[in-house]
Amino acid sequence: MRDIELKELSLAERDKKHLWHPLTQHKLSPEMLPIKKASGCLLTDDNGKNYIDAISSWYTAVYGHCNKFITSRVAEQMQNLDQVVFSGFTHEPAIKLSEELVRILPEGQQKLFFNDNGSTATEIGIKMALQYHHNLGNDRKVMLAFEEGFHGDTFGAMSVSGLSVYNGAFEDHFIKVKRIPVPTGENNQELIEILNRIISENSIAGFIYEPLVQGAAAMKFHDPSGLNEILRVCTENDIIKVADEVMTGFGKTGTFFASDQIEEKPDVVCMSKALTAGLLPMGLTSCSKKIYDAFYSDDIAKGLFHGHTYTANPLACTAALAAVELLVSEEMQENIQRISHLNTEFCEKLKDHSKVKNIRSKGVIMAFELDVKMERYGNLRNQLFKFFMDKGVFLRPLGNTIYIVPPYIISNEEIERVYSVIEDSLAAF
Repeated sequence: MRDIELKELSLAERDKKHLWHPLTQHKLSPEMLPIKKASGCLLTDDNGKNYIDAISSWYTAVYGHCNKFITSRVAEQMQNLDQVVFSGFTHEPAIKLSEELVRILPEGQQKLFFNDNGSTATEIGIKMALQYHHNLGNDRKVMLAFEEGFHGDTFGAMSVSGLSVYNGAFEDHFIKVKRIPVPTGENNQELIEILNRIISENSIAGFIYEPLVQGAAAMKFHDPSGLNEILRVCTENDIIKVADEVMTGFGKTGTFFASDQIEEKPDVVCMSKALTAGLLPMGLTSCSKKIYDAFYSDDIAKGLFHGHTYTANPLACTAALAAVELLVSEEMQENIQRISHLNTEFCEKLKDHSKVKNIRSKGVIMAFELDVKMERYGNLRNQLFKFFMDKGVFLRPLGNTIYIVPPYIISNEEIERVYSVIEDSLAAF
């Protein structure tokens, strides 16, 4: 009887019975939209309506959904080795992935530590920075981070994140963190003075940063030369540089990693999201030999005792291997440049629009603030989201910030449709 009753309910109604969704206040939220399938740049709901996925499903499915090149590789691997504990064992997909990633990671990265997602990738990066100094006998227990940074939802990641809406109930339990503003170009010299003062007054172990673009802070860009100066000071003071490339990595800023556009290289790089092209969950934290050597010891307690059941899952590694192969291909690199060029043209078109503020683009990322009186619209973000979805485009505004991070395979016709719907929103609000 119960099965019959459930079948009479819609998917959205069944969802409400047991599911608790992320980043959702369910008392204030509408029903969840059931998605039945996805292909290329399109999501299809249970009524058959298509939506252009203009943010690559939170920056993951950058080669398109259900990419056959990737899914066929994973299907083949599934028949051979699906899962094995990575403590005491190894396997070819993990080994091959490490070899291919080291080829494209920022200079100096040599060792890779597998984990589960973006939060755990940054969590391990923070642990590496703190334990590096602990293992060397240095009394350094404070992390440095940017204001408005976001690095994930686990405790260390929350500690270094500066967006209080995510953290309010937990702040009494955080590790010690000092924050600095992002470099804007105009404040670079003042910022270095602030940084030197913080270093002189605190035992800073590491600096975690989203290079060039702060994603959750509404695609906030910062100055590369200013960031480079901050990193230089960190290097001079043996402060471990932890680049959170979870959002920016794998081509989104126009290079393999945003750190490629900065002269001073990180000691640690945190990866997830597009790492496996959105097919399977996985994270990675890479580091330099300098970091690894501080853990390499006859003293077992100096090891990095962090582990996950699905560490280096062979299927996820296989998806990541296929994704890297696509990323470095000439076709995909041309696609990234094509989208970057189209974004630049669109920014030029809108730069003098009365409702457009701070329009910006880097690689496939394009963003601007909708300059309207927000109090006129109640929850402007939700109204914008509904507007875009009604018109068949999946965009997820951050407050009044409208942004796109489209799949690299998006056609000119599809991205022009996204631009057109964004222009429609300027007329509607």
